[in-house]
Amino acid sequence: MSESPKTVESVGRYMAEGSVYMADIDGAPAGTLTLTDSPGAYLSHLPPPGEPERYIHWLASDRRFKGHGVGSALLSHAAEETRRAGVSLLRVDCYAGHDGKLVRYYEANGFTRTEAFTVGENAWPGQLLARRV
Repeated sequence: MSESPKTVESVGRYMAEGSVYMADIDGAPAGTLTLTDSPGAYLSHLPPPGEPERYIHWLASDRRFKGHGVGSALLSHAAEETRRAGVSLLRVDCYAGHDGKLVRYYEANGFTRTEAFTVGENAWPGQLLARRV
């Protein structure tokens, strides 16, 4: 993904406007996510939540640490940071195609499906999820 200029620009933009959290295992970077106050512009066609929120962007982990709970730890940290900010709504979106495994991952981490959506000319299937904290 780092070879895609569009992806690099997106990651950089969210990092500049949000709070970036990194997980490490024995000093090695193992995963990251960025937390902002709103979803990306690609979801502007969906109605806003009607309350303050925190939004997760670019949750990613190093595959060398698969099964170590890195993503779940980062999601728990995002929930705690959201709570500390006095906000009770944490949202995230993800790819919902193929076998739906990513959507189920977020559900296993306390999120609930709210709205399905598509993005772009290729109708990339996505799922918006929310978690009360």
